[in-house]
Amino acid sequence: MHSSTHQQGIVLFAHGSRDPLWRLPIEAVAQQIKNLSPSTQVVCAFLELTSPDLPTCVQTLSKQGLTHIAVVPMFLGIGKHAREDLPELMKSLQTNYPHIEFDLRRAIGEEPELTLAMAQIALKSIDP
Repeated sequence: MHSSTHQQGIVLFAHGSRDPLWRLPIEAVAQQIKNLSPSTQVVCAFLELTSPDLPTCVQTLSKQGLTHIAVVPMFLGIGKHAREDLPELMKSLQTNYPHIEFDLRRAIGEEPELTLAMAQIALKSIDP
């Protein structure tokens, strides 16, 4: 058992919604991560309207002894939340948890693999 794998975690960070069904796709991604990498701790955090928020998730992961946390913004576009709100939140977290190495990833919508997957899904309706 490698202790380093148990000290790493992923936070899927999404906007949040009043609609309780809105969170299901984010939770489905978290479940896929668990299926692919059972030793990786993964949690979903939300900016507003949905619990838990990012500080609560980081506190939970910190209590589990994690020393490296990747924060993956689950945004297709880069708006005010990804550009301004999230960096401010990350600054605060780094101050409150100096023993944790945070890795703020780029928004999921900027990843070429996701862009390709969305294009392939869109093309499904086109006759070859």
